[in-house]
Amino acid sequence: MDFKEGKYKVRDIKLAAEGRKKIQWAESRMPVMMELREKYSKTKPLKGFKIAGCLHVTKETAVLVETLKAAGAKVSWSGCNPLSTQDEIAAALAKNGIEIYAWHGQNVKEFYWSIEQTLKMKPNLTLDDGADLIFTVHNKYPELAKNIVGGTEETTTGVHRLRAMAAAKKLLYPVIAVNDAETKWDFDNVYGTGQSSIDGILRATSVLLAGKNFVVAGYGHCGRGVAMRAAGMGANVIVTEVKPTAALKAALEGFRVMPMDEAAKIGDIFITATGVKDVIVSKHFKSMKDGAIVCNTGHYDCEINIPHLEKLKKSKRTVRPNNEEYTLKNGRRIYLLAQGRLVNLAAAEGHPSEVMDMSFANQFMSQLRLAEVKMKGIKLEPDVIDIPEEQDQEIAMIKLKTMGYKIDKLTREQVKYINDYSAGT
Repeated sequence: MDFKEGKYKVRDIKLAAEGRKKIQWAESRMPVMMELREKYSKTKPLKGFKIAGCLHVTKETAVLVETLKAAGAKVSWSGCNPLSTQDEIAAALAKNGIEIYAWHGQNVKEFYWSIEQTLKMKPNLTLDDGADLIFTVHNKYPELAKNIVGGTEETTTGVHRLRAMAAAKKLLYPVIAVNDAETKWDFDNVYGTGQSSIDGILRATSVLLAGKNFVVAGYGHCGRGVAMRAAGMGANVIVTEVKPTAALKAALEGFRVMPMDEAAKIGDIFITATGVKDVIVSKHFKSMKDGAIVCNTGHYDCEINIPHLEKLKKSKRTVRPNNEEYTLKNGRRIYLLAQGRLVNLAAAEGHPSEVMDMSFANQFMSQLRLAEVKMKGIKLEPDVIDIPEEQDQEIAMIKLKTMGYKIDKLTREQVKYINDYSAGT
């Protein structure tokens, strides 16, 4: 482990050259971020701002971090999941002067230690994925909140928890819900999660998906993306849900819908995407086929009740990287991937760069928005704030332009017609 007090703690700083190549690859696939970097590196609107970030340390995140730095910010970073940090990327960022505390395979104590290191610089902006950084401020260092202008939150689970916190009047500073931007949830969550989760499953197992009964727990944006990609590879997709409208959508899109109690008996591969604990528990493990594969693509590792699986086991061994074989007392074998953590990041590389281009553009522009508010002397109320529609459309338009697409524009007459409430048939 390489450690420099107040500067970085990473697995191996000598991995920096390898990490830099991967970051450069991501840059070549993230034209929106690169356009924003070029524009704001000249004006440096984040000069004087200190950003504490807690987000998966991947090549795409590195593009975001270095864009924040180019815009003038001082940045201190940690990973938001113990198994998602790519050590070569952490090394490359450290080598480039980014204060970072992240390495693959952290235990819980090390994970929170890393977050606390980023708070030593007393940030005035936070950037989060899962809200662990925000919760650490609130639960352990509430005195820091008075100097924090605001924060941003990347993922569905984090936004849900922050909205609950705001409703209970416990939120100490405003947070922009980046996850709820259309250019995030309808692209990153659907197409990113779909492709990267399948990627993680295949890397950890190398199984044939065609013909398998593939159970997706949760048919939100992430679950829908996974179901689409699994079906595209020939799997027989089964969806489990608790929300009637979500279940109905899955049924009308051609998937079988049933309770997990029934799906557990016939599934070959299971993936959870709910943001809720105890989706797969003891009774489900007991009824699963010999050889069933179980994994999770939700932010936290509580969707699969691993303590239940541990109690049922006769023996356990690692058969492949990120693939543990549990032999149960009934003789059946269950294969748990990535220790029940995000399979797309722990067993693969996370979402493709092209889709993170828009998500991280939203993060960057939201940080700019908070900085602008501060510079204007405006104080926002401690609440969860939505991304403005104009930002969504601006990012989508830049993305279309970089992809070589053009679209139509409304004429004056069309605008007039749209706004004319008196127009009838």
